[in-house]
Amino acid sequence: MSDTRPIAAISGANRGLGFETARQLGNLGFRVVLTSRDGIKGKAATDKLQSEGLDVLYHPLDVEREESRLRLFEYLEERLGRLDVLINNAGVMPEGSPDQPQHASVFDTDLDQLRQSMEINLYGPLRLCQQAVPIMRRNGYGRIVNVSSGLAQLSEMRGAFAAYRMSKVALNALTRIVAAEVRGDNILVNSVSPGWVRTRMGGTSAPRAPVEAVRGITWLATLDDDGPSGGFYQDRMAIPW
Repeated sequence: MSDTRPIAAISGANRGLGFETARQLGNLGFRVVLTSRDGIKGKAATDKLQSEGLDVLYHPLDVEREESRLRLFEYLEERLGRLDVLINNAGVMPEGSPDQPQHASVFDTDLDQLRQSMEINLYGPLRLCQQAVPIMRRNGYGRIVNVSSGLAQLSEMRGAFAAYRMSKVALNALTRIVAAEVRGDNILVNSVSPGWVRTRMGGTSAPRAPVEAVRGITWLATLDDDGPSGGFYQDRMAIPW
């Protein structure tokens, strides 16, 4: 394959939104590095996309482990030479899916749930941004998409799913902070709400299919240099924080 293809790395991409994002970016001509914590599932997902003729590579990634993150970025720099797009997709909802919630009330939320949400939904993207931005700065180009949620909108905040909501609110804050610090470097950083989607996390009652929900992610991943940064979007439309 040509080494001029843009490179995109996606966390948590063996299923659901991450998998469909890998497919859509692959169809747009990207070389996609599909990552997942589960190697067997990640390789199976990669094989599936390769069978569709897409340029997809697999690399393990556990966003909670420093060694795993370091190995991914060593691979990106040594094997591929750069990173153009980072999709922070890996996430958890410890309270259960919206159609089958478990202990969803804030009064049932324990600190272990909150720590798990923060570790994966916030600290993981933070650490990946810390390692991705230097590579993007060297190449004068980057797009970072943080997969957030409408449940994180302060303007619409309600009860339930407290650990998940708080971690995604914090992820939105990270989006704003990183976008401000890379302004002028041709690195665009945005949050996206895919909506309520039929995935393992979203549950079977969700109204949206992944193919529809991911279009907003791929749009932000492929913004022109004059595109927005530091925003929150759904279906290519800015939404309130």
